[in-house]
Amino acid sequence: MRVRILLAGWFSFTDGEATAGDVLALRRVQEVLDRARLPYDTAWSPGFQPRALHLEEADPTAYTHLVFVCGPLQGPQVERLHERFRHCRRIAVGTSVIDGDDPAVTGFHRILARDAPAVEPLEDLAARAPALPPKPVVGVILTHGQHEYAELRRHGQVAEEVTRWLAGKDCARLELETRLDTHDWHLNATPAQFQSLLARLDLVVTDRLHGLVLALRAGIPALAVDPVAGGAKVTAQARACGWPAIVPAERLDETRLERWWDWCLTSGRVAARQIGAEFLEEAARPGEGSTADGTARLVAALEGRA
Repeated sequence: MRVRILLAGWFSFTDGEATAGDVLALRRVQEVLDRARLPYDTAWSPGFQPRALHLEEADPTAYTHLVFVCGPLQGPQVERLHERFRHCRRIAVGTSVIDGDDPAVTGFHRILARDAPAVEPLEDLAARAPALPPKPVVGVILTHGQHEYAELRRHGQVAEEVTRWLAGKDCARLELETRLDTHDWHLNATPAQFQSLLARLDLVVTDRLHGLVLALRAGIPALAVDPVAGGAKVTAQARACGWPAIVPAERLDETRLERWWDWCLTSGRVAARQIGAEFLEEAARPGEGSTADGTARLVAALEGRA
């Protein structure tokens, strides 16, 4: 008999969800089937993969087996699979069994559970999924405030265009906030905590002055956008730091973003490390003012010399 397999999971349901663990578990099963030369199709949720094969479009008569990958075996969505694919041999792999008498469980011919009552657990499938190439880790620091700039504000436009562009980039995005809070666990409580986070990034995308400065202080390249028409403190600070990757709000487009993105992840890495090293070298001389940041002038003013 010709074997034809449909792979499904919670990532297949219209109202389900795709998690990183589920998709890695699926990749492991696909890898094993490829090596065994067993043909298969994969059903995806239309919300997650609009152009892929969707579960409702899959013809049950085209398959001999249904393999359900990862996740808990419970709920009406799983039960409906048994009815719709009743002529198929139905196998669950890498799944969790909570109630062995649940119809969602008993409808399978074979269950290879990662965990189930009175069963020795198996490794989760995601653990042995194929290795993946690393992607840039990008901190995103944007502001919707700064109302002091009145009619010159372009913050909403900048945030919309930048986040839409970032959504299409193959990177790990991490939304960050420079605000500190000793009560809200979502936020850092000290500058040291925030700086430790920045040091683990590959790139920062920001329209905030301190998003730019603190990234460079950590030796991390920053793709900065000035959200104020005509340029304001972000542009001024980029100039003061000698940092070229700055895009004015009036000239914000994907071409410029892409150009500076590529630069930040190549030559910009070296440039940012050099600037960060200079900042730290200055910080290592406690008590001395500098003309670069105005502290020398501050001391002179306090001593009545200027």
